[in-house]
Amino acid sequence: MKTVKDKQILVGADFAGFPLKEAVVKHLKAKGWTVTDIGVRSTDEANPEMFHRIGIKVGSKISEGEFERAIIFCGTGMGIHIGASKCPRVHCGVVESVPAARRAITGNRVNVLSMGAFYVAPQMGMDIADAFLESNFGDGYEDWEGFYDFHKIAIDELDAFNYEEFKKNGFEVKKIGDVKMGKPKYGVLA
Repeated sequence: MKTVKDKQILVGADFAGFPLKEAVVKHLKAKGWTVTDIGVRSTDEANPEMFHRIGIKVGSKISEGEFERAIIFCGTGMGIHIGASKCPRVHCGVVESVPAARRAITGNRVNVLSMGAFYVAPQMGMDIADAFLESNFGDGYEDWEGFYDFHKIAIDELDAFNYEEFKKNGFEVKKIGDVKMGKPKYGVLA
């Protein structure tokens, strides 16, 4: 598996996300990252791949264990996110801020981060990518008693989720455990 620890990242963008992707990739390469790009690679492509197809391709590389994390781009971040989210074990989040990117990985173990070029300026995109890649699940971004355990159960239940079993269970989630959450030890969440 190509990992964040080894500075390996997968990216993909459609034509609308291409300019933001280019800025973020240039930034990451300057910081020593090896970037694998499986999306639109030029504004001159005659029939560029559609957003959802790129999302599915990126998601499949995460599902198959080829890459630990990926960053994807389209106009809004939403369409490509939906495509990636169709793949098993993909936890994709659309973010437009640095705190959201950090929380996506530290609290929700997002392994595919999606950005919309219509809403995220290039410098913000670079900062978002840095926050996502420099943080890990459970890093202590938030200081709550039970925070990590609470979110770990959620991720495990999502990974094990089977819609047909969910229907047979009267639309009740099969729980693997519960954790009592404390309150934050500081006032406002960053």
